[in-house]
Amino acid sequence: MVKEIERAGLPVVHIATVVPISTTVGANRIVPAVAIPHPLGNPDENPENEKKIRREIVEQSLKALQTEIDGQTVFEDKEE
Repeated sequence: MVKEIERAGLPVVHIATVVPISTTVGANRIVPAVAIPHPLGNPDENPENEKKIRREIVEQSLKALQTEIDGQTVFEDKEE
């Protein structure tokens, strides 16, 4: 589905807990997530740290949406 949405001209970010699967299915913009049961957070962290983790992933995803790419790109550094 990601490929079809992008083919229509809309950029898509795949927040992925297992990056190799995302590359296999053809996602172009991939942002690694925390873990399969909790992709956008870590319930073992205190609420302040968990919010920081979530914010970093969402901000990285928004930056990935704005980035021109040529083929599959994994946006690993959340501080870019």
